[in-house]
Amino acid sequence: MNKRHRAQGTRRKVLPALIAVLLVPCVLFLVSSTGGCKVHYGFKDKVGIPDTIKTVKIIQLLNNARYVNPQLSQRLTDKLRQKIVSQTKLTQTNGDNPDWEINGTITDYSFSTSAISGQQVVNNRLTVAIHITIIKHKDQGKIEDYDVSRSFEFKGDLSFQQAEAALGDEMIRTLADEIFNKLFSNW
Repeated sequence: MNKRHRAQGTRRKVLPALIAVLLVPCVLFLVSSTGGCKVHYGFKDKVGIPDTIKTVKIIQLLNNARYVNPQLSQRLTDKLRQKIVSQTKLTQTNGDNPDWEINGTITDYSFSTSAISGQQVVNNRLTVAIHITIIKHKDQGKIEDYDVSRSFEFKGDLSFQQAEAALGDEMIRTLADEIFNKLFSNW
């Protein structure tokens, strides 16, 4: 058998395997995304909350950072409440006997230079850090602590007030998402 016939024989063996490896995942994706598969999962189904847990109390975040953005605590708390209630089966309560209690503290809110070019500030960075505590009253008062920290870049020619205004919505949304993921997705 010459080289040419051996190469064709190898291609004949490899090609079906290659098609199977590439085609099967594509078909599975198409079937599941077009409704061909009758199993539907929502995000509420994926959040790790025991069935016995029904209520949550979310206490307004304290702001213990050196520099205090006066809107951050209230806006972030409101966004977190909204996200938890809309994406889990938990009901928000202000009573004294919640199944879970979530509180936290903004521990850092600081600005720093992140890029310099030709002795000019090109980019700055706003860093926000939050310590979150969840008290699981139905689990013998088990306490779990989480830390979330995120940096947001902005142009060096913006003042801090301009940067806060420009980054405000993104900052609140991103931090609420990260806190939620720490609390409920075991990341």
